[in-house]
Amino acid sequence: MPRLHIAALLAALVAASPAAAQEPASAYPSRNVELVVPFAAGGSADVIARMLAQVVSESWPHPVVVQNRAGATGALASEYVLRAPADGYTILLDSASTHSVLPAYRSDLPYDTVTSFSHITLLVTFPQMMVINPKKVPAKTAAEFIDYLKAHPGKANFASSGSGGASHFAGELFKIMSKTEITHVPYRGNGPALTDLLAGNVDMTIDNMTAVWPQVKESNLRALGVGSLKRTPLAPDVPALAETLPGYEALSWIAIAGPAGMPPGIVTKIAKAFAGAAQRPDIVKRLQELGGTAAVTATPAELVAFITKDRERWREVARTANLGATK
Repeated sequence: MPRLHIAALLAALVAASPAAAQEPASAYPSRNVELVVPFAAGGSADVIARMLAQVVSESWPHPVVVQNRAGATGALASEYVLRAPADGYTILLDSASTHSVLPAYRSDLPYDTVTSFSHITLLVTFPQMMVINPKKVPAKTAAEFIDYLKAHPGKANFASSGSGGASHFAGELFKIMSKTEITHVPYRGNGPALTDLLAGNVDMTIDNMTAVWPQVKESNLRALGVGSLKRTPLAPDVPALAETLPGYEALSWIAIAGPAGMPPGIVTKIAKAFAGAAQRPDIVKRLQELGGTAAVTATPAELVAFITKDRERWREVARTANLGATK
């Protein structure tokens, strides 16, 4: 091969190498950023993702484009993101469902929800909220609902955003602590689950407050309790479920992650942009209207510790209920 061709080939190989292709954080983003939402359009995660993506897009030279990849309680979206280059152009809206609860339910995940990802920033936290369809279930309090379930064993059901998700395990924890029988009905996201609850096809859900609170305020659903240990100032008239079932706690959260190995400078830039968007006064107000609270900014190491602890807590629920990965 002529010497000139060899030199050209070597130059091409060097240019194609990850180290050479990695752009400096100062140049990021030089093209559109894909934010993958692991749930169906219309649910709370999707609403929050689009709200924050719009704010971030206003400050970046290229937009953040939201893509919904629902299915398998976030596993499909997580695998999609992990197959992408670790360059910050494909990132994931992860949550308690996808990264804390799902690994308690599935032992066959082809990734680890802590070590396989670059954990970027925590965005929003919110309590779960138990709601019923008041036209179908004659209960005004959590205690009355428990009495109703015990009087009709196995007759009632509860919706979740998917098997192995946060709303599924919140319902299982309720079953354990209330000693009742209620059938789990999984959906592909909390949007479809909420639609069927409003239609009266299911009786109850325990989902994040962001998803259900607007329907409670419109009197379409009745709130029986929140999953925080104490009442939330966002809904002070709604009792904590712990007031009826001492120790009951079901909280949720939303964060941003990417494939493991992302450049630290780009991680920092994404974290600053999204955390700043979540803490902008008008967004804080909107999140509060939905029942969420903008999270205090955490370092990647703090976020890893937070997810690890939350994951182990739900693994204990799985062991007690003999669910999924613990069978």
